[in-house]
Amino acid sequence: MSAEDLYHEALVRLARAARGAGRLEGAAGAATLDNPLCGDRASFQVRLAGDRIEALAHQVRGCVLCEASASFLGGAAPGWTGAEVEAARGALEALLAGGGPAVVGPFGGLSVFAPVRAAPSRHGCVLLPFDALRAALAEAKG
Repeated sequence: MSAEDLYHEALVRLARAARGAGRLEGAAGAATLDNPLCGDRASFQVRLAGDRIEALAHQVRGCVLCEASASFLGGAAPGWTGAEVEAARGALEALLAGGGPAVVGPFGGLSVFAPVRAAPSRHGCVLLPFDALRAALAEAKG
């Protein structure tokens, strides 16, 4: 697989959009996770309204894949419940494994990560922001 296949235009555009990047005032939960294999770091902060994500912010020091994944969440996850975050992560994991159904509906944007399927060593880069958001949600829920 070439770098052009992995870092295709739509994925790079998503990373550059950096939706949700920054800091969140009044966050109820925050978490930072590292990928020791590549050095990526993803930090998420969340504020909840009931059981839904009211707002989130993230800071990523990592590769384009990690940045794109965080940007996806920054645009899509506000309004989601923790269960929807889990479902999205499951859909992404299935997409990367190659055994899942087509990604549709609110998770349809995850299809941008389909080329990463051919690079198993990079799956952790894409999943790291999801795991950081899960940890931030866990902290927010106490």
